[in-house]
Amino acid sequence: MQDNVLTDCLRVGVVGSGFVARFHLNAFEFVRNVRIAGVYSPNPAHREDYAQLANQKGLGPCKAYESLESMVQSDEIDAIWLLSPNFARLDHMRTIHRLVKDGKASLMGVACEKPLARTLAEGREMLAMVQDANLNHGYLENQLFSTPVQRGRDIIWRRAVPNTGRPYLARAAEEHSGPHMPWFWRPDLQGGGVLLDMMCHSVEVARFLLTEPEKPRNSLKLMSATGTVANLKWTRPEYIQKLIHNMSPEVDYSKRPAEDFARGILHFQDESGNDLIVEATTSWAYVGPGLRLTLELLGPEYSMEINSLNTSLKVFLSREVRGEAGEDLVEKQNAEQGLMPVVEDEAAVYGYTLEDRHMVESFRRGIRPLETFEDGVAVLEMLMGLYLSAETKSTVEFPDARLENFVPSVARVG
Repeated sequence: MQDNVLTDCLRVGVVGSGFVARFHLNAFEFVRNVRIAGVYSPNPAHREDYAQLANQKGLGPCKAYESLESMVQSDEIDAIWLLSPNFARLDHMRTIHRLVKDGKASLMGVACEKPLARTLAEGREMLAMVQDANLNHGYLENQLFSTPVQRGRDIIWRRAVPNTGRPYLARAAEEHSGPHMPWFWRPDLQGGGVLLDMMCHSVEVARFLLTEPEKPRNSLKLMSATGTVANLKWTRPEYIQKLIHNMSPEVDYSKRPAEDFARGILHFQDESGNDLIVEATTSWAYVGPGLRLTLELLGPEYSMEINSLNTSLKVFLSREVRGEAGEDLVEKQNAEQGLMPVVEDEAAVYGYTLEDRHMVESFRRGIRPLETFEDGVAVLEMLMGLYLSAETKSTVEFPDARLENFVPSVARVG
């Protein structure tokens, strides 16, 4: 990790211009000491639109770069936010690594969106590259920085644990009706289905809640994984046709489906040998008002629960209130009428604002972030263990050498 420390603002170059990149842009409006100085996307119109939006929000001046190389080599860029799709992320990191090692770029760090990669082997390569290039690195798992998660974790560990003992069970679920973009639905591009796409959130926020504050996440030893995957909705004939129509002819779940439901149980032990359990559930087959995140943390004499749809603000819209479908009330919104929850500040509630604030300050000060590529690799080990368990219909014990080059069956090519 480089020793130089910025005293002014961090100049960020964003790779990607899609849904999550725009979420981060909304979050950066509430982050000090940062400027969105550049953006690269292979789509010229998209990168120009993103740069214009950043400038409109007062986060610029932001330049749209025609290539990743030109942005990384610019002396106007201090750090990279790697927000490109799963299938492009490894190649982008290889380019960054090569330019830094060749002395053509000088960066303080790289922050990468979840999941870190599509397989454990890819994840280990991502980690090796930032270490070899002496770059600070942050793994962008927003749910750890969710305002209710941060507040609830503090209360439990500060008030309940000293009196009655540590928590032993964390449950996490993320459910919605399906992703925005066609590549998410294609396991050959994404690397899997809902297990890779969304359970990366659930297992890590659960592990975070079970980890004693001030201790690293690896203070919990991963013992075993038991996973289940299924196709519940999107392989039904009418929904196969809906995907083809709404997404792309290449998203044909009669030929190559990815799982739309996954459940996993992870067994950990802490440093005292106490058994700890994570239960995680994810689904692209949930139809409700919109994205639903639920979390529970249980201990000897206490519990904590979060439900993102139990909002303080709700609106009722009668049949006479008509409008186009949108997501102005809640992410992955499924209705425009009736009693609807409203997430007042999605970037804050879902954790993007605190996450970006933390990463910016960590990079500026040259300190290790709370969440790093090492954690991203640990998440991939959990996910690949769950995939292998589901395929073999057996519990996977760790460590397991089969995971090093494992590719989930839905993602295998050839």
